[in-house]
Amino acid sequence: MKAITYRDNGGPDVLRLVDRDLPEPGPGEVRVRVAVSGVNPTDWKARSGAGQPKQFPEVTPHHDGAGTIDAVGAGIDQSRVGERVWLYLAAAGRPTGTAAEFTVVPAERVAPLPDEASFDIGASLGVPAITAHRALTVAEDGPRRLRPGTLEGKVVLAAGGAGAVGHAVIQLARWAGATVISTVSGPEKGRLATAAGAHHVINYREGDPAAEIRKIAPDGVDIIAEVALGANLALDMAVLRTRGTISIYANDGGKPVELDVLQNMVLNTRLQFLVLYTVGPELIAAAVEDVVAAIRDGALPVGEEHGLPLVRFPLDRTADAHRAVESGAVGKVLVDVTA
Repeated sequence: MKAITYRDNGGPDVLRLVDRDLPEPGPGEVRVRVAVSGVNPTDWKARSGAGQPKQFPEVTPHHDGAGTIDAVGAGIDQSRVGERVWLYLAAAGRPTGTAAEFTVVPAERVAPLPDEASFDIGASLGVPAITAHRALTVAEDGPRRLRPGTLEGKVVLAAGGAGAVGHAVIQLARWAGATVISTVSGPEKGRLATAAGAHHVINYREGDPAAEIRKIAPDGVDIIAEVALGANLALDMAVLRTRGTISIYANDGGKPVELDVLQNMVLNTRLQFLVLYTVGPELIAAAVEDVVAAIRDGALPVGEEHGLPLVRFPLDRTADAHRAVESGAVGKVLVDVTA
């Protein structure tokens, strides 16, 4: 089979297209014939060695993807062969991700992909959708799970709504009944956030964005899904309601964060930092279950007309896919693995 691997941390040029033997699933594992692989910032950061060096002599990258189960290991029902699935955290603690024609993963890291959902949708879920779910379910007064109506009466602010996680925040929050506001840096990204389902879109580079948000939510925003805490904290604090929550999944731009302790005490702010690797299997499983329900309801479409342009590369150009993500490509970067 064809696979992308790297043996050393570094830039995209360390990625190589290689031939490898077909892997066999062990007990509790499934083998998936990958159709589409999704690329996330965490994938290029792992490849570059940011945070920690690689853990294995050779690594096949990418956590997310979609395809079809074609073999199962001991303890897994044979009836799952032929099942369409989406994969998540495939490479977490393992050397083999989805940038390969076949990959083997624990059975709990694949979820059913309804027949009406494309492999493109499946490959675009994973890290973004589970992160978005977590961001929307950490507030003190809930909800802990998402279904239509669970965020009724809540106001959600998706910072950077044109990004993959921001897009999923908009879609899941809208599906769950929230009023959704998104902040963006310009008209084109505003168009994408609107297409994703945001009720209101605010250009944070123009006018007084805090005043605009307060017009929509006079009592303040309940949940803010934040992608750039250092850059956006002042705006967040200006619009957050008392006992509101800021869910922080990134700090794009790397601006240092300085907290006004008294201001946060008075507001009873909840600052919830999150990363999927340490969130725990129970919360991951709950998020996956809710995301599957949203897929079945048609709530998570992708493509430019739905606010998430797809930027595609063939498997042998995976290095270019990484470059695209690193350079901030708008939309979701996908690698077409097999037909």
